[in-house]
Amino acid sequence: MRRLIRACYTGAGGYSYAKKAGDVAREHGFDRVARLASNENPRPPSPTALEAAIAALREGNRYPDERMSALVEALRRYHGDYRFVTGAGMDGVIETVIRTVVEPGERVAVSTPTFSFYGIAAAAHGAEVVNVPREEDFSVDPGKFVEGSRGAKLAFLCTPNNPTGNSVPPEDVEEILNGIDGLLFLDNAYVDFADIDYRPLMRRYENLVIGRTMSKIFALAGFRVGYAFVPAWLEPFYNRAATPFALNSVSAAAAAGALADTDRVRETRDHVQEWRRRFIEEVPFRGYPSDANFVMIDVAPHTGDDVTERLAEKGVLVRSCTSFPGLGNHFIRVSIGEDWENIRFLEAVKKI
Repeated sequence: MRRLIRACYTGAGGYSYAKKAGDVAREHGFDRVARLASNENPRPPSPTALEAAIAALREGNRYPDERMSALVEALRRYHGDYRFVTGAGMDGVIETVIRTVVEPGERVAVSTPTFSFYGIAAAAHGAEVVNVPREEDFSVDPGKFVEGSRGAKLAFLCTPNNPTGNSVPPEDVEEILNGIDGLLFLDNAYVDFADIDYRPLMRRYENLVIGRTMSKIFALAGFRVGYAFVPAWLEPFYNRAATPFALNSVSAAAAAGALADTDRVRETRDHVQEWRRRFIEEVPFRGYPSDANFVMIDVAPHTGDDVTERLAEKGVLVRSCTSFPGLGNHFIRVSIGEDWENIRFLEAVKKI
């Protein structure tokens, strides 16, 4: 029956997951492992988020509001008067945008190296995926990106970028918006850790979607809440294409509660920015400046896989970047964790 499987899934590929902390702990005899591989927030969710989630459990016998009205209102209080759509994580938003605008065989452009799911999701919908390489320093040349996106129905640009950590200046994004033929999906999953704001572009451009997530600075990765700023013309078609009730009511309530706890957001940002600086200064390999909650490190002459395994032996879980297309085999990505996790990483990496 294997013949029934679509060709795009029969070979190598698919999303590459980090090792499980429990597996590493058992293999190397640790009680706890420094979990620095998945760009998670090491702090638990805000108490206001948990209280809201617990309250929502009492009505778990009912379907959620299909338009997520309470969450959308919370997003407007937090961000301002924009139009929002929601999904089951950023991944759900990405898939729904692709489903809404891309016909099989049409082109989707992706700025690489970057988060692999853009290409995976586009290929799953039958699109022709075109990778547009970044510059040697991982910056984006707007003219080259526009040219590489020629004829594409949809283009993906991650900023701050995963796994490199660098941001594209808003004026360069604006140049891209003026030059491309289709829709630009700007992935801002990590922008809460940066001193940069792309939201004003939504007021001026009809071909822009800004994707965001509650997984990172809001510490709700396990709740799977994504959302996006969308132009008015796209909203009804997105809602028509979306999977019914994709976002559950407990997760939506937690997200609305987390948005109200601005003090916790500020504390988390301060923690990340301080440790980013220390990683760059103290790691004995080249660390790339980052606007995200992680730092990418060039571990040459070692390979990323080798260093990842050697750090795991010391109870530190990081991400090898060998699975990111176009990046090379000598990079690792290290998330900002709790103080003890970051200290253990620094001590371990210095021995390599």
